[in-house]
Amino acid sequence: MKKHFILLVAVLCAVSVMAQEAVAPAEAEPVKKDWQWSGIVGINASATGMVNWAAGGKNNVTGTAFGKVRCLYEKNSLSWDTDIDVEYGLTYVDQTYDKLQKSSDHFKLNTKLGWAFAKQWYLTVNAGFQTQFDLGRKYTGTAASNPIVSNILAPSYTDISVGIDWKPNSIFSVYLSPVAGRITTAYISNKVNDEFKDDVDADGNRLYAVDLRQSMQESYGVWKYVSDDATGGLAKKYMNARAELGLTLKGSINWSYKDLKIITNLTLYTPYAWDKTKLYNFSYDDGQEIINGIFTSGQLAKKAAAGYDTSTATYLGFRDNNRRFGNFDVDWDVAISYQFLKCLNVTLSTNLKYVNGLKIADKNGNNPVERVQFLANLGLGVSYAF
Repeated sequence: MKKHFILLVAVLCAVSVMAQEAVAPAEAEPVKKDWQWSGIVGINASATGMVNWAAGGKNNVTGTAFGKVRCLYEKNSLSWDTDIDVEYGLTYVDQTYDKLQKSSDHFKLNTKLGWAFAKQWYLTVNAGFQTQFDLGRKYTGTAASNPIVSNILAPSYTDISVGIDWKPNSIFSVYLSPVAGRITTAYISNKVNDEFKDDVDADGNRLYAVDLRQSMQESYGVWKYVSDDATGGLAKKYMNARAELGLTLKGSINWSYKDLKIITNLTLYTPYAWDKTKLYNFSYDDGQEIINGIFTSGQLAKKAAAGYDTSTATYLGFRDNNRRFGNFDVDWDVAISYQFLKCLNVTLSTNLKYVNGLKIADKNGNNPVERVQFLANLGLGVSYAF
């Protein structure tokens, strides 16, 4: 993790230098250029120290490197707009276990190339990619092993679409595409899978039912139902990637006023799919025949007609795993930064997500359901805004 943090800091410093070279000097007469750069890069830090503190808590230190950079090219009827958003944070906690923990981690790249067919309206090709830099774990703070819950490319989201972009100015834009492809991955290499697949907790219990790879593919819904000849029902086929075609709507704001900067991006996506077939888990054992599988309501009715007692079947949900048209995935980033004393800044960044089919357990590890995910960071640090 330390290597990833140092590497990200180096990248952000390099981006800052390039950005300073790209921006015209403050004293120069404002001239609109074909290439326009804007954004903020920096490092935030916070620390908490306690001595005989009755209310409880632990000493901790957190450091976060971040960068949000936009490059806009506009000339004649051509517009090319690219955004890069990276963040990586580590926290040191004064405790026996899990002393060094990852606090934040993401990499997002979005670029769109547009041709103006009318004033403020562009026919646009858009491409985006997002993932993370490092392993993500569920920290227990105990001697038990910490299960891996994410990794680079697990998950990742790649979007390619064609649509209409409305840009009334260089600050605000809205993009709509009825032809939007999305590829979701839960890729775990053989090396990583072999290293962690047999991890156990403090009591010797396996952390993953089969292995790390299948655990990630299950968590992020990168699987599909296929016919199971053994039971006559269905079985899950796990994959490295899931491809979908759907509709996407994006909005972005990149606004600055003196030392205040606000950057926000909202993405909504829904696939063109619809299958609300109900599924049931059915187990049967009469001493001679054993059945344990997933069945549609129709398949279960056939079992009942054949004389099987299906009264114990339990409802699992819909076959499409809630991935259907009208159910939108949400990804909303907000960054607000105020710079003072030339290089110091206060930054508030938030990220809100909601992904259909992604089940998240409660704090006790029970009741996995779709939930709104929210992350917020408030920090004081050194940065450069341009």
